[in-house]
Amino acid sequence: MNNFKLEEFDCPCCKGNAMRPKFLEMIDEARRLARIPFQINSGYRCEKHNKEVGSTSDNHPSGQAADIKCMDGLSRFKIVESLIKAGFTRIGVAKTFIHADCTDKPTSIWFY
Repeated sequence: MNNFKLEEFDCPCCKGNAMRPKFLEMIDEARRLARIPFQINSGYRCEKHNKEVGSTSDNHPSGQAADIKCMDGLSRFKIVESLIKAGFTRIGVAKTFIHADCTDKPTSIWFY
């Protein structure tokens, strides 16, 4: 990876990290295309941490998802556009972050 350190994706409670290489390649490419920094709010989550944050999805524990901090409309546009160009087909948009995953689940863009 050129734009991230692997540790940026560590689980905050146990420092575990099982991010999949395909995901890391795709998000690195998205960051290159966006030409703005990506701050990872949440990458890999162990099962315990995933439950603590109230998630029932396996996207983060499978090492195929991350949430990227985003606080303004222009950054939101650049991040979403670059994720799509990099091949992400599952994107969630929230007020303060953008979720991206590359699971085999159906293609979707959603709002939190």
